[in-house]
Amino acid sequence: MMRLLVIAFAYLLLAAAPVLAGDGDRRAFVINDFKLENGKVLPRATVMYATYGKLNATRDNAVLLPSHYMADSHGYEWLIGPGKALDPARYFLVATELFGNGQSSSPSNTPAPFDGPRFPVTTIRDNVEATHRLLGEALGVRHLRAVIGFSMGGQQAFQWAVSHPDFMDRVVVTSATAKTWPHGVVRLESQIIAIETDPVFAGGDYKVQPKKGLEAFGAVWAGWLFSQQWWRDELWKPGSPPGTTFQQVFEGFHKDFIPGADANNLILQMRTWEVHDVGTTPGFAGDVQKALASIRVPLLYMPSETDLYFPVEDARYEARFIPHVVFTPIPSLWGHTAGAASNPADAKFLNDTIGAFMSAGATPN
Repeated sequence: MMRLLVIAFAYLLLAAAPVLAGDGDRRAFVINDFKLENGKVLPRATVMYATYGKLNATRDNAVLLPSHYMADSHGYEWLIGPGKALDPARYFLVATELFGNGQSSSPSNTPAPFDGPRFPVTTIRDNVEATHRLLGEALGVRHLRAVIGFSMGGQQAFQWAVSHPDFMDRVVVTSATAKTWPHGVVRLESQIIAIETDPVFAGGDYKVQPKKGLEAFGAVWAGWLFSQQWWRDELWKPGSPPGTTFQQVFEGFHKDFIPGADANNLILQMRTWEVHDVGTTPGFAGDVQKALASIRVPLLYMPSETDLYFPVEDARYEARFIPHVVFTPIPSLWGHTAGAASNPADAKFLNDTIGAFMSAGATPN
């Protein structure tokens, strides 16, 4: 896959960005007998995470960065560093990885009886509760300066604000919504079906990765990733090797969308994505409006104006019910990826806006 596509593809931004020296080393937090929302128990649930910076003496400078789809803990380095919104000299940053990403507990790395397609569907709330334990038990963090999330990380940020309303001072959400609305479910189901229709998939008990199914998955996903105008204006051209053609760009997505990905892992995270709804949090009886109205802290809500995954109209509807919302759409043609700084203009807009929002609150020691 050409370098441009790696940069543009928000889920693979880490491949284009240097690892910050001395920080970001990944570690494992293990929870024995972790009970999921559906009642099933993972005998050994592992959450991979990384930290940047140091926790200060008063323990009030921690920021949580929950990962997005199939990303690892380096997925927010566009926001981290001197001169950026999150300077590790000021904040203690904790970046976690979702169940199903292939490193945290996943279908691909869990022994029977939860191996492969038998791995239970984990919810966003399952991920939030595992991370809550990680913060308290492994890191001694009882309160957060902020939770900041992109895409599925944004779903987690919303859930933190509803499940643990006093645990953080602020919340930032980019390119995400608090509920996966029906059109989003249609998209995710089409991508799951693309994988599952490959005969090699064998109900998830494949001997080799279902290559044709994964290629179909990549082709479907590519059609949703960027805006229609992004394709029309050929915004993939800047930074591409001279002579790069549309066909080469499309083939990069079609043939190798997420290099090395496991099909069951991809499907698990899509299932996690599509069932998310803050309204189904215990105590809200399925009422998403009531759940959003319960959010107590300032929330910076930054949908991409051209996102096809989480349309700005859905975000605008949700924002009506959030008491202390700062609604700031990202003016971009880069679709969903705008929320993860997939180009210099969006990177500046995000860092400037998030940095100002963070500075508006109490300053950590």
